[in-house]
Amino acid sequence: MNRKNELIMFLGGIALCATGLFILFNRVHVGSFFGFMGGFQLGRFSVPSGLVVIPFIIGVVWMFVSDSILPKFFTALSVILIVVAIIMTTHIWMDTMTMFDWLLILVLIFGGGAMVAKILFQDHTVEKKAEIDKETQRQINDLQKELEDLKKNTNKQ
Repeated sequence: MNRKNELIMFLGGIALCATGLFILFNRVHVGSFFGFMGGFQLGRFSVPSGLVVIPFIIGVVWMFVSDSILPKFFTALSVILIVVAIIMTTHIWMDTMTMFDWLLILVLIFGGGAMVAKILFQDHTVEKKAEIDKETQRQINDLQKELEDLKKNTNKQ
């Protein structure tokens, strides 16, 4: 396969994959699920959503008061706690769709990905070896012609 066809196949694969992902992402909804108190649960313990900011506030105030590393560590942990709280209250759901729509999305995503992978992981050494063999053969033929010309010139003298 020549370079132009490989480029077309690669770009076509990216386009197919992007189209499939676009359709899929249009069918998926992301939202926060807040319970009665508007927070998240750690086992049996329910933490209200506003309560997760209190360790962060304490850490920031502590950093202004103290020069030690401990307040920075505490503040970093509180930021991680806030991110975890956001992730734990996030729910993802998908619209109802027909089987044809679902199969079309899967074919676009994985077919396009397979086209891209085929180009990226293709073994190009055979093509390069064939090109090198042609170049080597041409050089050998040129050298043989030069040798014949030299023999003719030495025989004339």
